[in-house]
Order: sequence, then C-alpha cells, then structure tokens
Amino acid sequence: MSERIRTRRLWYPTALSLLTLGTIAAYLVNLSANGWANSFYAAAVQAGSQNWEAFLFGSLDSANAITVDKPPAALWLMALSARAFGFSSFSMLLPQVLLAGVSVLMLAHSTRLGLRGHVSLLVERLAALGAGLLFALSPIVALMFRFNNPDALLVTLCVGAVVATQHALRAVGTVQAVRHTTRTVVLWLVLAGVCLGMGFLTKQFQVLLIVPGMAAAWMLFARTSWLRRTLLLIVPIIAMVITAGWWIALVELTPAANRPYVGGSQSNSFLELTFGYNGFGRLTGNESGSVGGGGGGMGGGGWGETGIARLLTGSFGSQIAWFLPTALFLLVILVILLIRAEVARRRRVRAVPETAGSDQIGSDQIGSDRIGSDRGDTDPVTSGPVSVTSGNLGAAVMLWGAWLVVVWLVLSSMNGIVHEYYTVALVPAIAVVVALGVALLVNRSTFASRLLLALVWSLTGAWQFILAASMSGVPGSLRWAVLIVSILGGLCLIVLGLRRRMRAWPDTEDEPGSVAASVRSRRSRRWTTVLLGAAIVSSLVIPTQLEARTIGASAQGSIVTIAGTSSGMGGPGGGGGPGGPGGAGGIEGGTGGGPGAEGSPGGGGVPGAGSVPGSEEAPGAGGGMGGLLTGSTPSAELTKLLGEDADQYTWVAATTSANQAAGYQLALDEPVMAIGGFNGTDPSPTLAEFKQLVAEGQIHWYIGTASNSPGGGGDSGSTSAEISDWVEANFTSTTVDSRTLYDFSAG
Repeated sequence: MSERIRTRRLWYPTALSLLTLGTIAAYLVNLSANGWANSFYAAAVQAGSQNWEAFLFGSLDSANAITVDKPPAALWLMALSARAFGFSSFSMLLPQVLLAGVSVLMLAHSTRLGLRGHVSLLVERLAALGAGLLFALSPIVALMFRFNNPDALLVTLCVGAVVATQHALRAVGTVQAVRHTTRTVVLWLVLAGVCLGMGFLTKQFQVLLIVPGMAAAWMLFARTSWLRRTLLLIVPIIAMVITAGWWIALVELTPAANRPYVGGSQSNSFLELTFGYNGFGRLTGNESGSVGGGGGGMGGGGWGETGIARLLTGSFGSQIAWFLPTALFLLVILVILLIRAEVARRRRVRAVPETAGSDQIGSDQIGSDRIGSDRGDTDPVTSGPVSVTSGNLGAAVMLWGAWLVVVWLVLSSMNGIVHEYYTVALVPAIAVVVALGVALLVNRSTFASRLLLALVWSLTGAWQFILAASMSGVPGSLRWAVLIVSILGGLCLIVLGLRRRMRAWPDTEDEPGSVAASVRSRRSRRWTTVLLGAAIVSSLVIPTQLEARTIGASAQGSIVTIAGTSSGMGGPGGGGGPGGPGGAGGIEGGTGGGPGAEGSPGGGGVPGAGSVPGSEEAPGAGGGMGGLLTGSTPSAELTKLLGEDADQYTWVAATTSANQAAGYQLALDEPVMAIGGFNGTDPSPTLAEFKQLVAEGQIHWYIGTASNSPGGGGDSGSTSAEISDWVEANFTSTTVDSRTLYDFSAG
C-alpha cells in the first residue's frame, strides 16, 4: 500500500480522534474550580460512594432519609468514579467530561450514516467532523458536561438511541439471510430501547421527547413490510420498559419503612413524582410541592414568557440560539430537497415502469440533483425502486429534525419549572442538522446551492451579531467582525456561483473539458473551499470565545449559565433571579467552593465545602424564601462543633431543605438529614417520626437559619414548619457563627 493511499485512509480517524481527545482535554481544564458544582447532587454522589443503598436509591445522605428529586442513573456514574478514585470534585465531574467525548464520536458517526451514499466521501467525512466540532464548541455543552446535573448523561443516551435506530434502519431489509438480518435489527432496536430506559432513569419524561422522531423514522423508512415494521417497533418499547421498569418496581414495591423517602413527591411515590412534579406539572405549572407551596407552584408566572421566541432571545437565546435559526432554516431546505426528489422519483417510475427495478432509479447523487437510496437498492417487498424516504438521509432528517422541533416547541411552551441550561438537549440536533444541510448544499454544484449557502452564512452572522449585543462576554469588535465577514463572504459565494453559471451558457466560455475550463473549475473550487473555511471560523468564533470564558470560570449553584450571560428567571418574593458573573447560582462566583476557598480544593478540608448548594428546581435566590436557596457555608468553628461525637449518631444534624443539608454534609463528610426534601415541602419526616428519631438519639443537632429561626423552608402548616415549631418550643437554642443550633443530646 502506497504512503499516499495510507494517508488518505488514516486522515479521518486521526482527525476524529484528535477532535474527541481535544474536547476531553479542553473540558478537563480548570475542572476542579467548579467545586461541588450543584451541591444538592454532590451530596447524593458522596452518599452513594459511602453506602450501596444510598447508591441504589439516589439518597441525599448515606443514612437514607430521603432521595434527590430525580432517578439516580446520573448519580451512579459519578458515585462509581468517586468509589474508584476517592470522592472529590474532580472524580465526581470526570464522567461528565468523558460523556462529552462519547457524544462527539456518536454525532460524527450519525452524520456519516445519514450522508453515506448521498454525497462524496470527502464531504461526508468533513460534515461528520463539523457536527462533532459544533457540539464540542457549544458553550452550553462545555458548561453542562463539566457539571454534575443529569443533563450530560441524558443527552449522551439520547444520541445513543438515535444512532442505534439508524443502524437498525440500515440493517433491516438487507440482502442477507433473513434470520441473521432479523437478529441484527433486533439487537440494534434493543440497544435503542436500553438507551431510552436509562434516559428515563436519568431525567424521566424528558427522554421521551425524541421518541416521536424515532418512531416516525422507523415506520416511514424501514425497508420491510408494514406488519414487520410494526412488530419490530415493539422491541425497543419492551427493552425500554424492562430497563427502567426494574428500578421503578423496586422503589414502588419496597415497603416505605425499608427505603428512603422519594424526594419531590408528596406521597412517597416515584410514580407521583414522574407524572406530577417532574412530569405534566412542568408543562402546566401545577407542580405539587414546588417552590411557593400548594398545588400550583409558580403557576408559570415566575418562569418567563412562553412562545416560540423564548429560545431565540433573552436569557435562553444567549445559551442556545447561536445556531438555532440556522438549523431551523437548513431543516426546511432539507425537507424541501427530499420532497422534490421523491416527486421526481415517482414521475420517473410512472414514465418508465419497465426500468422500475434498475439501479438508475433511486440512485442518490445530490450533486446531480437526484436523491434516493444509498445504493440504488430495490424494495424487498414490492421489488420496485427504493423510495427516497427509505434512504439514510430521509431517516436522519426525520430523527434529528423531529428532535430539534419537538424539544424546541416543548421548552418554548413550558409553564412550569424551566431553566436555561435545559437547552443543552437541543445541541446534538442542531449540530447534525447543520452538518447535513451544509454538506448537501456543498455537494451540489448549482447556483441555487451557492445562494442558499450564502444566505445561511449571512443569517448566522447577523443573528449572532444581534444575540451578542446585550452580552457582557462578547467584545463589540468581535461582533462587528463576524457580521462583516459573514455578509462579505456570502456575497463572494454568490459571485462565484454567478460566474460559474455564466460559464455554463453557450458561447460564453471555453469548450467543456478543455484545459482552460479545467483550470477555471479548479480555481473556483479553491475559492469555494477558502470561503467555506472562513464561514466555519467566523460562525464559531463567538461561541468558542464564550466557551473559553466558561471553562475558565467557576460554575456553582442551582441555576448556571454560560460565562458572560445571566439567568432571566425571577424568583418568588425576590425579583431578579440568580446567575451572571458572581451571582448566586450563576457562574464565575457564588459563595466559595473554588480553589483556595475554605474547605474547597486547594483550601484544605473537604473540597468544595464552601460552594453554594442547590438543585435545578430553584427558581431564584431572592428574599422571602427563608434561606431555601442560599446554601450553607459552615465556618471551621461550626464544622468542628457539629462533627463532635459524630460516630455516635445516625445523623449528625437535621435542617430544613436539602440545599442547607447538602452544604453541611459535604463539609462534615457525615449524614445530615434534609427535612422536607429540596423545597422543604415534602412531608418527610413527619413530626411523629422526627420525635421518635430524637428520642432514640439518632440525631444530634437541629440547625436553624442565620435569622435565629429554626425554620428556613417549607410553608406555614407544612411538616417542616411543625418540626421547627416543636424544636423551638422544647429545646434550648445556642448561636454559633450566626446559626441557631439546638442540641438534642442536652434535652
């Protein structure tokens, strides 16, 4: 094998490996600066690394009082890493970073599967690298894949489900032995179902947002009979139910006395949590147990305006909209191209029925304005030509296009709890749709394709210019440079297309195939390549700059946004929401938790003990919430006091709300009971149960708030408020470091 051929074969795997490893290496930079990131989940990871029951159920503490308000799949990965390498900020966040590399590989592979046979091999490979690069350089990805929320695992599992579906579609109806083909198809469909099931155990119903596209792609594009398609569709459903069902059954069938309370539910039921607080309540705003109490939660009013423009502007737009309009525009183009090609195919079939089984019909050469199957196959059922909708491209467009549209519309219409970082779920679809659309346009040698590419480039630059106008993290000179380059570059593409079109007219240029014509063609291709390179660089420069800022900053708290932006969420009783540089729950700040902070990495003690804890369910850090969102930051004096005789108690302390408990637990490395769960509104433990635990000597301290009140979460009349009143009436308080403490051992 010659050196030239070997180089041609190796350049793509080498480039993809460098992209993947480069993504992981970049995301590892400054990773420990995030401290405990979201302390709510960090405390659960700590518990899971110490106790297998806590690991299994996703308990907030190793004594298993209550779970977090999500299933535990994401916690499992981080807890296993903590068990292997010791619990620290780095070991906890390492799996999240590795998931980013896995996602890059799968997105590149998915893009190639969609384009295979539809464009040249070079364009196919470049598009695959482009999809991975766009994903890796999205600042919201750099934020969430270096954070301990469940979103990173959810995104990776969703991508895995789509890739498995693409492989199943390619395998079904091949010209191999039926038994072998069926076995291969079933295995891929099982893998897709397993990914969906694990996604459900990561963030419940959110994984189902990609299912409509998967089901539609299978039913429309599987090259087999309708009966077989329907029967095979049951396979991933069964796999998903089994994968998620065993854990759900375990929780629901285990007696409540033998497991921790299901955090976020009002009846100690995971099913209630699934359909209520984390389910339909997110759409309607009626979230029982949500912040603000009652059954109405925020009623949607505190979570921003709904509508299709929600993700394109404001605080949401600054997280995700850098390529969202571009992706939607290219999706429309892809659909139009596929429809036109299908109409043309049907006309050819009617006009020349005797050639219906030939390889000519159904061939897929985008550059020749023909779209069809990837190899000109015939339908195994009808023996006729394979429809364009049976090809790889149609399936990919349906899978990723439906993902893009469904998630966009759902996030735009949610009246309940919704945060800006949820938009990370859109990035894979944006990356692949942009890669598919640009690849098809580049592969076509028509003036219309050049015009559309110019419009795409100019649209992207203009939108990024508008989006960055109100952001402190983007220099004005960079905005203007991106706008000018995109407009001028788009005009140059149009001029090249016009010149090429004019040369195609009779008597205007040299004879086709002449040396002069060949030289002109090569020169045109070179200029086109230069312009496309400039388009990629100019379109990615602002997101890359924001990503670099995000990686260099510290992300901590319950609501995080990329560096240079801020959350637009308001909170009950508090007006403006958290976020922004230095803001609580935002990025580039919070209260401690970074290197050098007391109890943080580099600062001695337990890493990240000073970080702001929280859960994704916190809408704001304003007043009137009794310290619900202001995470505990115990001083050395308070930590020492609480840790005395810790081995004699099941819980060294109890306090209202999981945010408060998490901070103390991370500092003490001992179980701290979170009364009322995250919001302080869960009826766990009841007053009678709490009295029993105190009488048995299982709890040492009760921690009130800095305002000398034992309360700090939960509404008047709630279980947590009843416990607070009982403690205040029956025990003597002492104040340490502005915290009101009640020593049950002195009672």
